[in-house]
Amino acid sequence: MIRIAVVVGSTRPGRRGESVARWVANTAAAHPAVTDGRAAVEVVDLATFDLPLLDEPVPAAFASYAHAHTRRWADTVAGFDGFVFVTPEYNHSFPAALKNAIDFLYTEWHDKAAGFVGYGIHGGTRAVEQLRQIMAEVKIADVHTQVALSMFADFTFTNPADPTDPGTCTPGPHHADALTAMLDEVIAWSAALKPLRAPAAEPLSV
Repeated sequence: MIRIAVVVGSTRPGRRGESVARWVANTAAAHPAVTDGRAAVEVVDLATFDLPLLDEPVPAAFASYAHAHTRRWADTVAGFDGFVFVTPEYNHSFPAALKNAIDFLYTEWHDKAAGFVGYGIHGGTRAVEQLRQIMAEVKIADVHTQVALSMFADFTFTNPADPTDPGTCTPGPHHADALTAMLDEVIAWSAALKPLRAPAAEPLSV
C-alpha cells in the first residue's frame, strides 16, 4: 500500500491550514486508489511535533539524531511514500516552520513524491514555487498539478471583517478535480519510486 501524508505546513495559532488539510483528506478518501486499498492518506500536523529551530549537532545527511523530537519526526516521515504539502503564503514564500521541518531530515525524504495545495490571497502559488526548489534538493519528485485556493473565493467566514477568523475551506468543484488529478500523479510517482527506496539487494556471489 502507498502511504501519503497530508502535511499541514503552518503552525500559527488560528491558521487556516487545518481546514484545508481536512478538505484534502476528505476528498482523498473518495479517490479510487484509496477506496480499493492501494493507497492510504493521513494528515500529519507539524504543530503536534513541537519541533524547535533546528538543534541537531550533526548535519541531517548523516541521519545521526541526538534528540527524541527529531527521531519521532524522522520515523513519521520515513513511514510515508509521498506527501501533499498544504501551505499558506507568507511574504512571498512558505512558512519558516515548514522549512525547519524539512531541514531536520534528509535521507527520509529521498525518492518520494510530492504535490502541493497552496492557499492565500494569491492562492499560495509563490510559496509553492519556492517549495519546488527545496524538493529537488532533498530528492523528492514533485508533480506538475497543484491546487491554488483563494482566500476570497474558497473559504467561508463567520465574520469576514475579523482577521483572526480561520473560516472553513469550501473550494469549488474544479479544485476537487484538480486535487484528484494531483493525487493520481502523487500516488503513481510514489509507487514508481518505491523500488529505489527498497534496501539494496545482496551482491551476487561469483
